[in-house]
Amino acid sequence: MNLGFSNGLSQQWAVITCIIAGGLLCVALFMEHIMGLAPCPLCMMQRLWVAMVGVIAYIGLLHNPRWGIYPLFGCLAAIIGGGFSIRQLWLQSLPADEVPACGPDLEYMLEVFPLSDVLVAMTSGTGDCAEVSWSLLGLSIPAWTLVGFVLLFVTNAIQLRQGTR
Repeated sequence: MNLGFSNGLSQQWAVITCIIAGGLLCVALFMEHIMGLAPCPLCMMQRLWVAMVGVIAYIGLLHNPRWGIYPLFGCLAAIIGGGFSIRQLWLQSLPADEVPACGPDLEYMLEVFPLSDVLVAMTSGTGDCAEVSWSLLGLSIPAWTLVGFVLLFVTNAIQLRQGTR
């Protein structure tokens, strides 16, 4: 009897993870296409890891929400994504003379540069990543994204705990 109840709770947490990840991605697309904020390479990496957390949770729902490997990988993806948020927050905290040089936009880099150079820019950031283009309640976009990654980590950790009961 308890087994079915735990399975339901585990499944609910996976659905909540999917909803949070989908919501974060929708906000990112709204900010890009409606508000006109062009994402920097680190922003794109954060999007990629938000999507990864959502996809992992969705695959877990399709296969077996109680199987702990999916929320475990979801926690790992949230930690990695949070690392990229922290990297961007660090770049934003640098004095102006220490900020790395600005690079071309991501679309141009994908068309012209070798993939290895694009990956380096996406993981280390450019001067564009240090620019604070929008904030809410004193927090910039990567700070809010870090909050999102913490939420995604928590939902995956709770799902992992529910699945083992």
